[in-house]
Amino acid sequence: MALREDMEKQGNWLFRWRSYLPLLGIPIFIIAIRQSGILEKKFGDDVGDLWGVFAIIVSFLGLIVRCITAGYAPRGTSGRNTKSQVAERLNTTGMYSISRNPLYLGNFIIVLGVTLFIQVWWLALLVWFGFWLYYERIIFTEEEFLRSKFKEQFMEWAKNTPIVIPRFRNWKKPELEFSFKTVLRREFSSFLSIVATFFFLEVAINFLTKERFTLRISWVIFFAISVGIYLTFFILKKKTKLLNVSGR
Repeated sequence: MALREDMEKQGNWLFRWRSYLPLLGIPIFIIAIRQSGILEKKFGDDVGDLWGVFAIIVSFLGLIVRCITAGYAPRGTSGRNTKSQVAERLNTTGMYSISRNPLYLGNFIIVLGVTLFIQVWWLALLVWFGFWLYYERIIFTEEEFLRSKFKEQFMEWAKNTPIVIPRFRNWKKPELEFSFKTVLRREFSSFLSIVATFFFLEVAINFLTKERFTLRISWVIFFAISVGIYLTFFILKKKTKLLNVSGR
């Protein structure tokens, strides 16, 4: 099998299972978590807490990138499809005018925050390298699909737009107005995923490094409120049409 076909095959497989494959890295994270807490040991708990807040803010900046992308995206673009490639049109404005893959950029920033929270340098390098290999094949597969469907329009867009790292001077005004309802409908699960990740990391770090199960009440409240928000929008999405927007 030629390299191009082989990468496309790998990309299709990774694309289909991209929501679950990161779970395979849990054993590596457990090893890293046992080495966590470097800042607390050297500078005290207050510095460690500030670093933790900084890491969480970084991840939520990644969520903001995803929200801006989703808020301007027309129907048939920026979807969560997993079984096959789907694109009713080529989106080249808004976030897609400065990066061909703004959702993956947002995902990287989210993962960056998670690795910063754990405070283990080799985990950060490993995760970032794995992220690059992982999404390289997915992006290749997606762009093969877009190239075959949109032809010259895709080639012109790809020539002027970076793959991931944004080129802000390229910004083109989105065709549609920003839709907060669309953001809520598409990204409420991403919000809970981020909160749950940090919540369980905090539990794991306390248990594996301090050998005791302790958790501040602020974490419990934060997680409980986030679950409540998630359930609210899950019900609104599944049982009502309040979050539906025409053309989105």
